[in-house]
Amino acid sequence: MAAEEAGGVSRTPACLCVLCGLPAAGKSSLARRVLSSAAQRGWRASVVPYDDLIPEHAFQTRGAEDGVKLQEIVKHTEWKLHRQAVLQCIEQFLEKPGVLAELPSSCQINMAAWEQCILPLLQPGYLGRSQAAGAPLLFLLDDNFYYPSMRYEVYQLARKFSLGFCQVYLQCDLDLCISRNQSRSKPIPTEVILEMVKRLDSPNPQKNSWETNSISFNTTDDLSECDMLRVMELISSALSNPLSPAEDNKEQKEADRLKCASSVIHQTDQAFRRHISEAMRTARDNHLPPDLMRSLAAQLNESKATFLLNLRREFLLEASFAQEEDIDVERVVKRAVDLFDHEKKEILLRIINENK
Repeated sequence: MAAEEAGGVSRTPACLCVLCGLPAAGKSSLARRVLSSAAQRGWRASVVPYDDLIPEHAFQTRGAEDGVKLQEIVKHTEWKLHRQAVLQCIEQFLEKPGVLAELPSSCQINMAAWEQCILPLLQPGYLGRSQAAGAPLLFLLDDNFYYPSMRYEVYQLARKFSLGFCQVYLQCDLDLCISRNQSRSKPIPTEVILEMVKRLDSPNPQKNSWETNSISFNTTDDLSECDMLRVMELISSALSNPLSPAEDNKEQKEADRLKCASSVIHQTDQAFRRHISEAMRTARDNHLPPDLMRSLAAQLNESKATFLLNLRREFLLEASFAQEEDIDVERVVKRAVDLFDHEKKEILLRIINENK
């Protein structure tokens, strides 16, 4: 394996642990406690704080992938590129621990912050013993990870290198998160947190089999020693049970992408039909005459057809879908339905006003 030839850590037990949840939910505090416990167990551990690694200006693009244009959902944004750059740094460290990551200028991250992440892992005296280099390796990825697709990218990296993978989701009352955030030296705007709540899709092992190795805690109160023991047992289990690399089956990947596209279009179509039925009921409740009812139905169905046509074009015809990237079906459907709902309301209001 290339990592072995380059002096990588492929033979060393290693784990990627995702710490996810709203801002100020307690992820950084948990990371510090895990670092302490990891040192006691003789593990090499490091926190990967996305907020420190990704340049501040890039945070302004986080909402871009939820913009008004539907195609922005499935295309790379600057924000996504920066996130992928963080994983590239981890990947290059796994392959060549002693070499700092070299990234394209288009997706730079804060390299000084990255050096701080890995510096303890490179120091011979980190564990106070000569066998430090062979000790289990733990990366704690500290970020909101509000979309499953964000967490899945970490899972893919763990699978590629046969690493352990696990997730810890911290759930905290919104008001408390906002209060904690406001007490920080650099608080996140409250409206950003409120928007994140709408988009947060927490780990769901029942829906996503790859999220099986996950646990969640309510952090309204501090985690107990028993809770910390559960976290360390989760990580220890992940270290002992690394993932198996996925086979490179291009035909199967293409079939999966087409299946994903069909699912998006089908689910969106069903949701649009429900919204049209609701609009027609509202029109009847407003006693619209038959001619306006027919006009309303025609305009709504025309709008639905246009939306679905754009979806098909995005997923089945354009090159963006040919790229190997995972599509969050529920997120795409939700965004499409939200956009259609907005247009539906405008059409309905216009028709009702014509009757006045």
